[in-house]
Amino acid sequence: MHVFVTGGSGQTGPTVVAELLAAGHTVTGLARSDAAAARLESLGATVISGSLEDLDSLRGGAEAADGVLHMAFGGDFADPDDLTRRDTAAIEALGRAGKRFVSTSGTLVLPGGRECTERDEPDAHGIAGFRIPGERACLDAGGTVVRLAPTVHGPEDHGFIPMLITTARQSGVSAYVGDGANRWPAVHRRDAAILFHLALEEAPAGSVLHGVAENVPFKSIAETIARKLGVPTVSLTSEEAATHFPSPFMARVFGFDGPVSSAGTRLLGWEPTHPGLLEDLETGDYFAARA
Repeated sequence: MHVFVTGGSGQTGPTVVAELLAAGHTVTGLARSDAAAARLESLGATVISGSLEDLDSLRGGAEAADGVLHMAFGGDFADPDDLTRRDTAAIEALGRAGKRFVSTSGTLVLPGGRECTERDEPDAHGIAGFRIPGERACLDAGGTVVRLAPTVHGPEDHGFIPMLITTARQSGVSAYVGDGANRWPAVHRRDAAILFHLALEEAPAGSVLHGVAENVPFKSIAETIARKLGVPTVSLTSEEAATHFPSPFMARVFGFDGPVSSAGTRLLGWEPTHPGLLEDLETGDYFAARA
């Protein structure tokens, strides 16, 4: 299969591109910069220059491919309406090609406080409600939505977990909100790549999949970070968390109880086998000096 990929040079994208190439597929990736193009070419992919706003490039890449994998997501998070507009327009352009289509969302679109399944409806008023129109656009086009855990962990992670570590270093404490019992979905990057591969090859049209290997109590994450850094843990109220973490929005994210089931997804034959988040914190590169 010839696969057109957006977001192939991001944090998760290179692992996904490598997985597809190792399986015998060919890959063309969208690149908005010379650095992104060089990264894709180093993996063995060909390149189309353009951005998510370049709808002609998106349509052309999709029409020339057998399958489409959309992982790119960008813009100003202070302007969620613009995020929604950009993502939805890109998904609609890609979906019009009528090819096998997989688009990416996140489990934070789901309601909190209970373990949600692939059949649960997203929460329009939730933390990541701005991603719901993109999900609907993909499903309306007969595509498959992969909702990734908020933490896709692995080497050189620059997501939520490094943010927690940096905050703990700077403040001298590793914090959680309330009793820290809120559950945090996570998946290893290599397991996520395998899921995208399976989704392209096997997922029924119009399906929703969950890229979640486990749900980790947030207090356990904070305690592991505290031990590795040699700092104490501390419980914060929601009001205290709003000023402790980088923003009130991130305080809300870190206090959110969002457990997710991937039982339906595993019916495709997906079975995560790589280290869990706490093991990765213990043995990975999270506490190594970085440039």
